[in-house]
Amino acid sequence: MEKHTVESCKKAKLAIRDTLDVVGGKWKLVLISVLRSGKKGFNELSREAGISPRILSKELQEMEMNGLVSREVCNTKPVTVQYELTDYSETLNEVLTAMEKWGYLHRKHVSTKSSEAFSAQDTTVSQLQ
Repeated sequence: MEKHTVESCKKAKLAIRDTLDVVGGKWKLVLISVLRSGKKGFNELSREAGISPRILSKELQEMEMNGLVSREVCNTKPVTVQYELTDYSETLNEVLTAMEKWGYLHRKHVSTKSSEAFSAQDTTVSQLQ
């Protein structure tokens, strides 16, 4: 394991900040997860992600600006727009997989702690009776 120095920690902090500037917030990683299954229209994305159109528009603009999402205006009436992940977005796959694994682990940890707390509470209640 690499030893943490003041300098390596400063560099790591900067790199993490850069990452969070691009994918941070409540919606970007959710949108990436939804788009992993393929191209989606604006309304479909809004519905599947559970995000308001105003916020979705802002998030998609930022993601497009950072090269994570491409936007295709379709020649339909009314005009429709399709969004899909770019090849560059695949550079986040390792991060997303790690977050998904940690999320499963955390959910299990929290539910186990919850069960233990309820068991302890039940024991205390039965001792009081």
